[in-house]
Amino acid sequence: MSETDRAETDHGNPATPDIQAGRLSAEDYISNFADLHAPLSAHEAFVEADRCYFCYDAPCTIACPTSIDIPMFIRQIAAGQPKNAAKTILEQNIMGGMCARVCPVETLCEEACVRMAGEGKPVKIGLLQRRATDALMEVGSQPFQRAAATGKRIAVVGAGPAGLACAHRLAMHGHEVTVLEALGKSGGLNEFGIASYKAVDNFAQREVDFILGIGGITIENGKALGRDFDLASLRADYDAVFLGMGLGGVNALGVEDEDSEGTLDAVEWIAGLRQSDYAKVPVGKRVVVIGGGMTAVDAAAQSKLLGADEVTIVYRRGQEQMNASDYEQDVAQTRGVTIRHWAKPIRILTDGHGVTTGVAFERTQAGGDGRLAGTGEIFTIHADQVMKAIGQNFVAAPVNGAADALKLESGRIAVNTDRRTSLADVWAGGDCIAGGEDLTVAAVEDGKVAAENIHAALGS
Repeated sequence: MSETDRAETDHGNPATPDIQAGRLSAEDYISNFADLHAPLSAHEAFVEADRCYFCYDAPCTIACPTSIDIPMFIRQIAAGQPKNAAKTILEQNIMGGMCARVCPVETLCEEACVRMAGEGKPVKIGLLQRRATDALMEVGSQPFQRAAATGKRIAVVGAGPAGLACAHRLAMHGHEVTVLEALGKSGGLNEFGIASYKAVDNFAQREVDFILGIGGITIENGKALGRDFDLASLRADYDAVFLGMGLGGVNALGVEDEDSEGTLDAVEWIAGLRQSDYAKVPVGKRVVVIGGGMTAVDAAAQSKLLGADEVTIVYRRGQEQMNASDYEQDVAQTRGVTIRHWAKPIRILTDGHGVTTGVAFERTQAGGDGRLAGTGEIFTIHADQVMKAIGQNFVAAPVNGAADALKLESGRIAVNTDRRTSLADVWAGGDCIAGGEDLTVAAVEDGKVAAENIHAALGS
């Protein structure tokens, strides 16, 4: 008898996979994918702003990766000046609008809020930031002016948060910037990689348009490093180069039959969903998502919102070790997602014809040295779809030509505190650098810091 035959079995017996689109009514899709957080009204924003203590050396500002002067912008909202508040935000974080929607404020600024420490209820910094930035973007005015033209030209690879933040700051200093983006649309993970209900009404593209409003930035879509151009040509043709291409590879499970039909890459699935009519996206009746980060949570929650009956996230360690915050886990669970811990996949189950029918897992535990160990206890979860969400990796080949090899660290591009690489005229930021975080706000900071250093290095 095999280990699978001896296993505990969940959710009944496997059957013909049930994967289909259009499980719900049009009204259900509209309701399910509505804005996660309703924006504050003017009165609600005033009341919330009044809760701020306007701390000196505010811990919320220290906790913000882009160092937004949070007490200042909240004071401006309280004074009835939301557009001025927006400028305060955007001076430090040009993607303040998106960050107000997707930033994990519960583990950053709001966790550091003095109100949180004293009352367990922080000032709603994220919603106040959205109130301010939305007010400015609604009128479409660009609050920044370009400096006099410097005649310098910079190439930016990647039109995600790091690349766009770098491009905007360089353009503001008077440089001409060409952004080369491999995909057909700009925005990076903001456009392709987050749950649809976090940024409704085409917000990612509206923010891209807002950023480009400063002028001096040209985006060329469908241009990929290593395919349409190389690093050597960029260094020859431009005064400086910024690399912000993100992570192009997906980690494999390393188990038998993981390429079977019905086993998907969660990142690719989310990207497809973001660009599709919800009613046309096929989803299994029973879905298993393997992983413990934001991608796993977003894939699982959206599977449920598309009409899946049973959605289960399985993570190899405990809840405390999940990269997704407690809040994001709660978002998934309140939508009907089950989260199971301390189990690792050992095999994708199939029907014998290459079609996924479930996953066999081994229960795990942490050893005395903290290392993960299997217990030998096996169980299975039957599923029509299995989504892999165990992280991405940097594809180094496009930047590692013989003459242009960049120093790598932990499989990503090594940079100093100025985001400068081992090549004197090349900078990098975002997920592609060593220490890069899967956060829009961290990528924006990388782009901003690199742009200021590029500007200084060019002597303009």
